[in-house]
Amino acid sequence: MNIEEFRDYCLNKKVVTEGFPFDETTLVFKVMNKMFALTDVEDEFSINLKCDPEKAIRLREEYPDQVMPGYHMNKNHWNTIIVDGTIPDKILYQWVDESYDLIVKSLPKAKREELEKE
Repeated sequence: MNIEEFRDYCLNKKVVTEGFPFDETTLVFKVMNKMFALTDVEDEFSINLKCDPEKAIRLREEYPDQVMPGYHMNKNHWNTIIVDGTIPDKILYQWVDESYDLIVKSLPKAKREELEKE
């Protein structure tokens, strides 16, 4: 996976927007105005994804050189993943899906219903 493939994958999800709310290099993807993924467009390709806290710990143990607590994020709920070819793309896409789904599940019922209509 490269940054363009990551971007395309995120934008193909329902009601996703992208932007640079923090600075000129941090690209953020949101669903219904809630962040589910981000990456730096200039540095080494890495992505921050939301994750179930227990799974986040397991992934950090399983991939100690590629998965670490989320940089500048809540360390319990976010992982930073170094995308260097070690972790198969299929797994990375699955983690993007899980991050998106966690955010959708946390939305108020009215917002989830609105999303379903899209």
